[in-house]
Amino acid sequence: QDKEKLEIRKLNDPPSAEMVRDMIKYARNVIEEFRRAKHYKYILCLTTTLLACELLEICELSLDKMGAVFEDSNVYMLHMMYQAMGVCLYVQDWEGALRYGQKIIRPYSKHYPSYSLNVASMWLKLGRLYNALENRAAGVKALKRAIAIMEVAHGKDHPYISEIKKELEDH
Repeated sequence: QDKEKLEIRKLNDPPSAEMVRDMIKYARNVIEEFRRAKHYKYILCLTTTLLACELLEICELSLDKMGAVFEDSNVYMLHMMYQAMGVCLYVQDWEGALRYGQKIIRPYSKHYPSYSLNVASMWLKLGRLYNALENRAAGVKALKRAIAIMEVAHGKDHPYISEIKKELEDH
């Protein structure tokens, strides 16, 4: 699956191997820079919205740059989208988080095994975001998809599954 995970945009003038190598190097560096920025945020207790906005800007600029070469399903793109989603959740930008989550779920479902908890976790986040944004039908559907995966991974009697089912009943 490495080819799918490192998918390059299909362009009339495909990028050179050197350009792809440079973009991979850039992606790795920006991911490390992002991790350092998050680390410093926690060390300095700078949990301000301003810093979160700076982190989101790093994500968005990186996604724009990498998106010129990489498909959205590329693991480097997915990593930055996941980070951007996390920042959106932190600043309670539910619409932004949902937009990133919707872009992430299809490639996750393709890259991960059928009963991956990573996929279940993303469906769970999407379900809760849909519900928060009052799109109950989409929320129920997403939560049911999360439960279906979790029942296989954890077993039908797992307390976490009961909790999500209760959440479904309460909405």
